[in-house]
Amino acid sequence: MGIVIKDALTVLFENGIDRIAKHSIYIEGEDIVGIDRKPDGFSEDKVIDGKDRLVIPGLINAHTHTYMSMMRNCADDLSFMDWLFKTVNPIEDRLEGDDAYWGSLLGQIEMIKSGTTCFNDQQMHIKKTTRAVKESGMRAAICRGLVGNEYDRSDRRLTEALAEIEDGKDCDRLSFFFGPHAPYTCGPEYLRMCADIAKEKNIGIHIHLSESVTESENMMKDHNCTPIEYARDAGVFEVPTIAAHCVQVTPSDIEILKKYNVSVVTNPASNMKLGNGFAPIPEIMAAGVNVCLGTDGAASNNGQNIFREMAFLSLIHKGTHKTPQCISAKETFAIATRNGAKALGLEKKTGTIEVGKKADLAILRLDVPSMMPNNNLLAALCYSANGSETDTVIINGKVVMENREIKTIDEEKVYYEIRKICSRLGLDKKEY
Repeated sequence: MGIVIKDALTVLFENGIDRIAKHSIYIEGEDIVGIDRKPDGFSEDKVIDGKDRLVIPGLINAHTHTYMSMMRNCADDLSFMDWLFKTVNPIEDRLEGDDAYWGSLLGQIEMIKSGTTCFNDQQMHIKKTTRAVKESGMRAAICRGLVGNEYDRSDRRLTEALAEIEDGKDCDRLSFFFGPHAPYTCGPEYLRMCADIAKEKNIGIHIHLSESVTESENMMKDHNCTPIEYARDAGVFEVPTIAAHCVQVTPSDIEILKKYNVSVVTNPASNMKLGNGFAPIPEIMAAGVNVCLGTDGAASNNGQNIFREMAFLSLIHKGTHKTPQCISAKETFAIATRNGAKALGLEKKTGTIEVGKKADLAILRLDVPSMMPNNNLLAALCYSANGSETDTVIINGKVVMENREIKTIDEEKVYYEIRKICSRLGLDKKEY
């Protein structure tokens, strides 16, 4: 099927700069096959009028836990360790059947409706999530969260994770990472085992690092090192690594991240809500580390909206560093798109709008109050947009949402199932 987006303002990355101008985009199958020049033999089966529209590369949520979507607003105003071990983990232990499937679909609805086309998920239920991704049409990188202490290749979660990865290889929109949860839940021998297997399987690692003060203080007390030094010494950085959070990092930690080409995912809303502080993103960027953007799970955020994260990212560091030049709108947009693609090893497929790449696009309305007047549109994406401007989403060449109607997911069915799950788990307490 040939799709053309006709005469729309479009963000193109040209000669190292994001530029916005009016273009026509030609899509055939999964791919962008032409920009402005109609390919020979192209059949215009569907034409999308670009009037009052802005086309951007689909946003990339580089760290989340979509199965947690039913936990939204259930674990609020708690310290980090109480939030995790006394509230979230007990809820996770009570999940059953298809709970994670419906939770993931709910998260994916929210992401699609706010312009995200690809997400990086750390999961306890890979099969449920891969099923949801296959149905939704989204692009995703998935890993199973792993915890343990011993170097034991017969570990149940580990063997299940390997089997689940094999099961998901029939979908080219899916890729996989290894997911040791964090240094405070994984011993050094277990981390070494995960790194060894990741190396053998030629896949990367997705891990939480240096998220809270308590984590860092306990690591120094028990092991006389930072969480990042602990992960390095266990061999984690010997494979491509995505490190979520990196809030409590030292200057020497930043040097380690740069040396080993670790990609850092900043999650500003989650980090603020849990009282963990502000990651030193300007300093991490200045060191040349690849920085991307995530929401974290809805249990701590409480949303899956990357536009909200872009606003936080581009504003909080101006305040903490007392300079309005700190992290520009252009830098923020890069962090939310092509930097995320690079972290996931998908830079040849997505992250920018180019001929030969997959058609992963979000089309935003410009004739809405938040985007009027249409002055500096890159600035508007960071400082004005809230995600509701997203009108149409195309992923892998398929229209998954048009006129804000999702074509691949029965929204009402998802909401019905989520309400049932929350009632069964006792999460729907009416406390105001």
